[in-house]
Amino acid sequence: MSTKIFVNLPVKDLAKSKDFFTRTGFSFDPQFTDDRAACLVISDDIYAMLLTEPFFKTFTGKEIADARKSTEAIVALGVESRERVDELADKAFAAGAQPSRETDDQSPMYGRTFQDPDGHLWEIFSMDPSAMQEQG
Repeated sequence: MSTKIFVNLPVKDLAKSKDFFTRTGFSFDPQFTDDRAACLVISDDIYAMLLTEPFFKTFTGKEIADARKSTEAIVALGVESRERVDELADKAFAAGAQPSRETDDQSPMYGRTFQDPDGHLWEIFSMDPSAMQEQG
């Protein structure tokens, strides 16, 4: 079995978060989804567990950061092309995402960022391998 990553994110409104990510083009694994959590499938090896805040609190003794006021992490997803970056970012904005920063068009990387309904920061990026080799 390959190593998998499960990023756990607290959410205020699970239904709203599920709707947002469904409209962004992602799916959920029903085996790990209920009224307290939803398993967002990003790839065969990458998942985000969207956990209601009360459920999230059962995993930590620390306060939950308010992602609208402070940054606890940036979830960065590398995709295969600039077109895929634009596709995912455009879907996120159409689903209600808020802007995070300007488009990063620094060769060999291209990236766009957004905030989900809970204020978590997401960065979608692609890198041009041939341009990276030229810089090396």
